[in-house]
Amino acid sequence: MRMNKDFFKKDSREVAFALLESNIVREVGNEMFSLEVNEVEIYEGFKDKASHAYKGKRGRNKVMFEEGGVLYVYLVYGIHSILNVVTDKKDYPAAVLIRGAGKFSGPGRLTKALGISTLLNRKEVGKESGLWFERNRRAGKIRMVPRVGIHYAEEWKEASLRFIKE
Repeated sequence: MRMNKDFFKKDSREVAFALLESNIVREVGNEMFSLEVNEVEIYEGFKDKASHAYKGKRGRNKVMFEEGGVLYVYLVYGIHSILNVVTDKKDYPAAVLIRGAGKFSGPGRLTKALGISTLLNRKEVGKESGLWFERNRRAGKIRMVPRVGIHYAEEWKEASLRFIKE
């Protein structure tokens, strides 16, 4: 079952757990890839010091303030495209970072393998953008751990907002 745009208009935690029971599907030209999502992170709200939206709406983070169901793809170190799916309601900045799927661990490796670039930024999740998620109904144990690379975020660096499917 394909997860439509309305599915993502929910709380980030609910969306994150559902994504761990889904496949990311990428269609590019005549090729289609489907990989089981196995790692995600939540970035949510105005208080989350690790979130791009922590200091308010500006520049590249404007997409986080849109209604759930759009893609937030940005470049890190001028090299790696990073894929997030915006969640929740309009004007509440929240997103789920897709950290791993299939054999690809790490958000940069995943986006490279699936041909995801900043050209997808602000596009809706769905067939039209060539990127969507489908429920695979595989249950499993989920480990909750702190997010990676956010040492600057004070008390948020220890929050268990990274979810790994085991």
